[in-house]
Amino acid sequence: MSTETSGAQYRLAAGDFHATVTESGAGLRELLHRGEPLLLSYGPDEPAPAAFGQLLIPWPNRVRDGRYTFDGRTYQLDLSEPELGNAIHGLTRWAPWQAAGQGSDRVILTHRLTGSAGYPFRLDLTAAYTLDADTGLTVRLTARNTGTRTAPYAHGMHPYLTVGEPVDDCELQLPGHRFQPVDERMLPEGPPLPVAGTPYDFTAPRRIGDLPIDRAFTDLVRDGDGRAWVRLAGSRRAVRFWSDRAQPWLEVYTADNVPDDRWRRGLGVEPMTGPPNALASGTDLIRLAPGESCTGSWGVLPG
Repeated sequence: MSTETSGAQYRLAAGDFHATVTESGAGLRELLHRGEPLLLSYGPDEPAPAAFGQLLIPWPNRVRDGRYTFDGRTYQLDLSEPELGNAIHGLTRWAPWQAAGQGSDRVILTHRLTGSAGYPFRLDLTAAYTLDADTGLTVRLTARNTGTRTAPYAHGMHPYLTVGEPVDDCELQLPGHRFQPVDERMLPEGPPLPVAGTPYDFTAPRRIGDLPIDRAFTDLVRDGDGRAWVRLAGSRRAVRFWSDRAQPWLEVYTADNVPDDRWRRGLGVEPMTGPPNALASGTDLIRLAPGESCTGSWGVLPG
């Protein structure tokens, strides 16, 4: 373990897999299989660009005007996306997390989110990263309400799948049968719509081409274990992503606003418990009573 700008670097290995998790935000800085990246990565002395590999707690995506009402009280969050007038991606992305357990193939990091004016609730958070020689990476995120009143809660993560070539030349298969339309501020505009007959229908594998994608998908097809799968396939290799039932939404993003050397060379696949603006709209928002916990899992592997 070493210490860099993003804090302590927890390096994991199992079989042909290697990963690095950071103290800063408990983020996933890199994931490799046989030396090839499965996710877009960044340097240890570089702040995570475009939310690469970051955990998004206690809301993913955006909150309109940073304002929401919960149980009759209205709260104002800092506008962390000032150009669009939104609060984005939660409160823990840059916070230091503490190691609560680690081994050669795993690390468990914890963080206590204490109350603030915009989010006056207390959560104890645990992020567990595990590598397996056969099944690749599994991430398990748990939030427990250790406060005295019910808290509004949602979470997500922001990995970018990559096969080492531009996504334009890749085939994509998504499990989502509906997508969320958005307005110019990237906020929901109307109910989710069927993907059938739209450019966003990737229920069968097809080439992405030059299509820009930045949409949340839902109505996800799942396998017998309750997992929804995404597959990105290039000319030489492919990568798969899964998400369990705790996350009924997936934000998919073709990396159109990332550093130039990684522009459209990865696909953001973000498991989310709720859609954009969930904190304000209440759609799929979790009410976490004192003492209650919420856990979600997802993972990445080649193929």
